[in-house]
Amino acid sequence: MKYIEVGKTREKLPAIGIGTWQLDPNSKDSINAIRASIESGSNFVDTAEAYRNEQMVGKAIKEYDDIFLATKVWPTHFRHDKIIKACDQSLERLGRKYIDLYQLHWPNPKVSMDETMSAMEKLVDDGKIRHIGVSNFSVEQLRKAQNSLKKYEVVSNQVEYSIMAREYEKDLLPYCQENGITLIAYSPLGHGKFFTRKNKAMPVIQELAKKHDKTPAQIALNWLISRSNVSAIPKAGSIDHVKQNIDAANFQISSSDLTELDQAISAMNFKTMKQKYGWLISFVLRLV
Repeated sequence: MKYIEVGKTREKLPAIGIGTWQLDPNSKDSINAIRASIESGSNFVDTAEAYRNEQMVGKAIKEYDDIFLATKVWPTHFRHDKIIKACDQSLERLGRKYIDLYQLHWPNPKVSMDETMSAMEKLVDDGKIRHIGVSNFSVEQLRKAQNSLKKYEVVSNQVEYSIMAREYEKDLLPYCQENGITLIAYSPLGHGKFFTRKNKAMPVIQELAKKHDKTPAQIALNWLISRSNVSAIPKAGSIDHVKQNIDAANFQISSSDLTELDQAISAMNFKTMKQKYGWLISFVLRLV
């Protein structure tokens, strides 16, 4: 397994973890998939209060101590006291004494970032969380979050990033790399839609898959984590799927092949989650 550093902490994080968005909270397969990920060498598990599956995740990781557990707080809970309460509730559902990475799920311009980060720092001081992260933040929003912290640093920004969604390569990824902030890529396989469409990149991906005896999805994941400072959290609902995802970190594509792949996908343009659903998030926040 390839490892990267969590922010500037010198703590190691698997380059491929497991994301739990849309994992069935009532399914034994979901629990087995999370456990298979941990036992296969990837102890990075990501969830969120909004996913409504923290209790299931807690059951899955109950018997494991060496876990890097990440969850997120929803924007409607960004007031100081609400964040404290939301964290306590997440800890109770997860059955843990602390959360390794607590992330602001989306920006909320209606709440002062100073107030929000004051609560996040209190959670670190109280031992309830170890690291502070954000999700779906632009460079400007990330800077604001960093500047609102007095004692700690933002160690990560979780965004949609894949062969299908590359808008963050323009500014956010370079900013994170330059400032020692880990970029966590969700939906790193574009919900699988990329592999069902005719596109200019597929012949190159298929050739690389044949060359390395891997699947096209594994090539896409390997391409993603070949970027410095990037960790991917693909969803997996079965043990076989988990093992395929993790195996994507166990080989290396040559620089010349990566260049060819980059050229093949450079002209492609797909809408990211933020572009597709950002209006809905804004609408929800206006109701707060």
